Amino acid sequence: MSTKRAAIFDVDGTLVDTNHLHVVTWWEAFRQAGHRVPMREVHRAVGLGSDDLIEHLLGKDRDPEGDGQLKAAHHALYATFFDRLPALEDAGELLRTLAGRGWEIVLATSAGDAELSALRRAIDADDVILGAASADDVRSGKPAPDPVARARELAGVPSGRAVFVGDTVWDMKAAARDGVMSVAVLSGGIPRADLEEAGADAVHRDVADLLDHLDTSVFADRE
Repeated sequence: MSTKRAAIFDVDGTLVDTNHLHVVTWWEAFRQAGHRVPMREVHRAVGLGSDDLIEHLLGKDRDPEGDGQLKAAHHALYATFFDRLPALEDAGELLRTLAGRGWEIVLATSAGDAELSALRRAIDADDVILGAASADDVRSGKPAPDPVARARELAGVPSGRAVFVGDTVWDMKAAARDGVMSVAVLSGGIPRADLEEAGADAVHRDVADLLDHLDTSVFADRE
């Protein structure tokens, strides 16, 4: 029986402090296209893939011809921050600590390749990251289980041998649908009650707090 274990991490809002950058750049992309979308609504949609985010905010009855322009505008605006994306405190240290305890480290994110490269530079822990399941690798993004399942496949573990860490309702729903244990962090700005309602098995303030309490966390239960 395999003893391999996978620690799967969302990136935006979990390892890198980018959720509010996404809020502002999506808001501006919508504004440029003539849509008035409240920032609070954009914030709640962050974590969805681009297509799903647009549909969630504008509805299925929108003219989809404008989706490409919205995505391009968001990417162009967000890309101006690529060289200064801020990793959250102890993000890299948490990944290295878990790797040192025998966990396979895999990322599961809605980011595409160029954006993911910038995020990985910010985390600065590629020496312990086995791989990443990005938006380009799956048919459906979160809250579908596909990104988490793909990350598990990269690590070669079943759902019972994985723990997923994320910061949004979409993360928790994806983890629940894939059958993996889930840990939520509050660093993305989503309320604890919403994360728990979506299926979080544990909640921490941020990854630094998770690192501080690692020996009493769900990770310790899986060791």
